[in-house]
Amino acid sequence: MGFFDEMMDHQLDLSQVKDRGNKKWVAMMLPEHLKLIREYVDDQNKIPKPELDEWDLDIIQENIQIAMKRNVDVEVKTWKNGEFNIQIGSISWVDLKRRTIEMEDVFKSYVIQLDEIVDVTVLE
Repeated sequence: MGFFDEMMDHQLDLSQVKDRGNKKWVAMMLPEHLKLIREYVDDQNKIPKPELDEWDLDIIQENIQIAMKRNVDVEVKTWKNGEFNIQIGSISWVDLKRRTIEMEDVFKSYVIQLDEIVDVTVLE
């Protein structure tokens, strides 16, 4: 039996190996590299903005008008920087010049850009 035959019969015990995982590689990276990697991971988690057609925009406009006439709450879904947000409240004002709507809920009032709105649902 030769040397290689003995090595093949002997099993390697990996329980004694203490690997530091990614820690050993992070120490070799420059801060610029780490920043780029973090930005890449953040970009992968972002949701692309939905493309709205004229039909979608008409429905949004109609729901805003209904909510203002009936003075009822709405759920406004917005998209900004790759994330969806939902605000619930009543629409107090629409400013077409600035392309914004002003909403109020129980706690505060806020302004939403019309270009950020992807859906409006009337809550009755």
